[in-house]
Amino acid sequence: MTRAVEIRAPSGETEGTRSQILRWLKRLGESVAENEPLIEIETDKVTVELASPGSGVLREILKQEQEEIAPGELLGRIESGAAAGAAAAAPAIAAAAVVASAAAGTAGAPARRERRAGAGAGELSPAVSRLLRERGLDAAAIRGTGPGGRVTVEDVLRGGTAESREPVPREAAPRGAGADAGETGAREAGAGADAAGEIRRVPHTAVRKRIAEHMVQSLLRTAPHVTTVFEADLAAVLADRSRRREEFARRAVPLTLTAYFVQAAVAAIRAVPEANSRWTDTALEIHEPIHIGVATAVEGTGLLVPVLRDAGSRDLFDIALGLNDLVTRARAGELSPADLRGGTFTISNHGVSGSLLAAPIIINQPQSAILGVGKLEKRPVVVDEGDEEKIVVRPRCYVTLTLDHRVMDGHRANRFLEVLVQTLGAWPA
Repeated sequence: MTRAVEIRAPSGETEGTRSQILRWLKRLGESVAENEPLIEIETDKVTVELASPGSGVLREILKQEQEEIAPGELLGRIESGAAAGAAAAAPAIAAAAVVASAAAGTAGAPARRERRAGAGAGELSPAVSRLLRERGLDAAAIRGTGPGGRVTVEDVLRGGTAESREPVPREAAPRGAGADAGETGAREAGAGADAAGEIRRVPHTAVRKRIAEHMVQSLLRTAPHVTTVFEADLAAVLADRSRRREEFARRAVPLTLTAYFVQAAVAAIRAVPEANSRWTDTALEIHEPIHIGVATAVEGTGLLVPVLRDAGSRDLFDIALGLNDLVTRARAGELSPADLRGGTFTISNHGVSGSLLAAPIIINQPQSAILGVGKLEKRPVVVDEGDEEKIVVRPRCYVTLTLDHRVMDGHRANRFLEVLVQTLGAWPA
């Protein structure tokens, strides 16, 4: 006796996000086991695998790759039962015959490469699979450095890129003295295209498209952005970090400067609660919990903002522990949509890539503010020592607060940064 098992899009984790079918991991007529990865779904934030809800044969695919899907939507059906197993047997035998025939007519080395690719494919994470497709690479051609020889994101990035190029269409430039301004422009454009040669087209991923929409929506259609800039002295923070670093390392937790900025941001939010709010047409909604998103650049994906929940109730070690977990999973492509939701304030530590100052940093809607942290540098500073002024070298960085001007005025934004800078500068020894 057979029965149909419905394959439905996840509803809880993807609520409030846009999703599309990235890849079916099985073809029609192929057998599938319960809980075996069946579909890769790309949301506007992360890529997740959907496990098979039952065992049997994939009989129906209702949503094709690259099609958008809604939470809980029916994607396909699996035929389960004895008849399904019998139906799957014939295609399996035929497939085996084809493989045997192909093996007889090909050299041993290519056959070994094909087997290796098939074996490795099941071990690839969603992030690695996506990178391989985007760059046109074969997992079999990449030496994996992960556990058991597994191919990692870093391995793919080192493997180079296969560029898909399209020649720029050339059109004969109009000739003659009667050419108008438009024709002149066409000639100039054609000349520019000839000089540039070929172009490389990189299709937008769902994540990249969503980031673009979010940036435009936040800056141009929602919030009037204003940025205020202060400078922070990190001598006390660096001294404390040097003192605690080995202790944290013994507990397998790296102590980053971001952890200090999170704790200082909590102090500033408590002084200026409206920084931890959202604007509505009828009222300003101030959040009591402090859930801080930390902007994290992920190679091959873009910018993700995993959320450190209840930052206000954490000590420095717990903050460092939570940050390490989120960043590690972000770079491994293992974040869930829930990890990226519910933030009430965001920190962008853009200084880690060398940036001194960024303004404005686009606010992560529906939040009201975002803290930017620039590159740490040794800078000359004039200080008072008794009756004298001296120039000393201090470790300093620029910090910015970009805010929704509907939510707070400049003096409140300055108060936020004042508390932040004071907290960092007077970090207890």
